[in-house]
Amino acid sequence: MSNDTAKRKLLSALAHGSIFFSATFVCIAVPLVILFISDDEIIQNNAKEALNFHLNVWLYTIIFGILTLILIGWLLLGILAIVTVVMPIIGIVKVLTNPNQVFRYPFILRVL
Repeated sequence: MSNDTAKRKLLSALAHGSIFFSATFVCIAVPLVILFISDDEIIQNNAKEALNFHLNVWLYTIIFGILTLILIGWLLLGILAIVTVVMPIIGIVKVLTNPNQVFRYPFILRVL
């Protein structure tokens, strides 16, 4: 495996896995830094996808949090918690098994 492939795997997996670092805004700094320091288009696109996922999780958390007042929000927050864990793991596995392809999260709004 070449150094470029190893670097691509590491930085792409780090971008997708950054959601596990904390539930604060600190976790968004990892893909943001990767986006700006990397000159590899695949790594940059994976970082953008991770940032979009973070923004979607925050948006849905706010919406579902408001819906908890109607009781259905608890169920939606539970589903969101599962998705927040499972989807980045799938992203990490995908970028490690195929480092030349960007992992795209399904059903998210893409701001970047």
